[in-house]
Amino acid sequence: MSEDQLTQDEEAQAEISATGSAFSEDELKRLTDDIVGALKTVYDPEIPCDIYELGLIYKVDIEDDRSVAIDMTLTAPGCPVAGEMPGWVENAVSAVAGVGDVNVQMVFDPPWTPDRMSEEAKVALNWY
Repeated sequence: MSEDQLTQDEEAQAEISATGSAFSEDELKRLTDDIVGALKTVYDPEIPCDIYELGLIYKVDIEDDRSVAIDMTLTAPGCPVAGEMPGWVENAVSAVAGVGDVNVQMVFDPPWTPDRMSEEAKVALNWY
């Protein structure tokens, strides 16, 4: 079993990994890029930034059977879309070619902080 860890940039904290040897390096890169692209289509409705750049995606595991398990969080546990956002993420990633079942789990440990935002998000939100 091998593990490849890829991140969007130094600030992004999402871990994307694949287990086993079912994927060539090129296919894993394509899947990873496409999954990140899909995650970037989901926006926090209260913050004008996508959930990936906000650092709300903690982990993405791509299994040999092409199923995808995602651990994500929210900017606050009482977020009004807490019940809906996992479905938005599941729908976005399920639309990626080559992806099987998608399971999104909401986690709150570690709690989200603005430090998890990418440089792109910080610039977009004028966070400096």
